[in-house]
Amino acid sequence: MPRHIALLRGINLGSRNRVSMPDLRELLASQGYGDIATLVQSGNVVLTSRLSPKRLERELRKQIADGLGVDTPVVVRTRDELADVIARDPFGAAAKDPKRYQVTFLAEEPGADAVRAVEAADVAPDRLVISGREAFTLHPEGIQRSKAAAAVARHLPTGTARNWNTVTKLLELADS
Repeated sequence: MPRHIALLRGINLGSRNRVSMPDLRELLASQGYGDIATLVQSGNVVLTSRLSPKRLERELRKQIADGLGVDTPVVVRTRDELADVIARDPFGAAAKDPKRYQVTFLAEEPGADAVRAVEAADVAPDRLVISGREAFTLHPEGIQRSKAAAAVARHLPTGTARNWNTVTKLLELADS
C-alpha cells in the first residue's frame, strides 16, 4: 500500500490549534489508515493509504476537524514525491544550517505570474528557488524576519513549511 506524508499547517504554534500527536495517531488508526507515525509536534504524519494525495488531503482535513476540532489545511506528498523533493535540493552544500533551510510544500503548483512575482522580490540575504509545488528557501539571518518567507506567503498558494532536518527525517520514517 502506498506511503504518504501528510503535513498539517499551523498546528501547535502557541496556544492555537493544539493537536496531541497520540490523539492524532489514534484518530487516524480509527479511520483505517495503516503504519501511522508522527514526527515532532508540528503535524508531520507518515501513513499508508490507497487514496490519491488530493483526496487524502480532503479526507484528513475533514477527519481532523470532526475528530479533534481543529480545521487545518493538510498538504500530502507520496513517499516518492518526497524523495524527489530531496533529490531536487537546489542549495546542496550552501545550506550549512538545516534549521535555516526550509521547504514550503504548496497545495498546488503556482501559476507563472505568482512565480514571477516571488522571483522578482528582493529577498536578500535570503535565497529562494521555486520548483514545482515546492519553494526552497535559505534564511541565513533566521526565519522570523525573512523576506523570502514573506514573499512565499504573499504570492504562492497555501502551503506549509518544514526545515530540512524534518524533510529528510520524514523520508527516513516513510522508508522504515
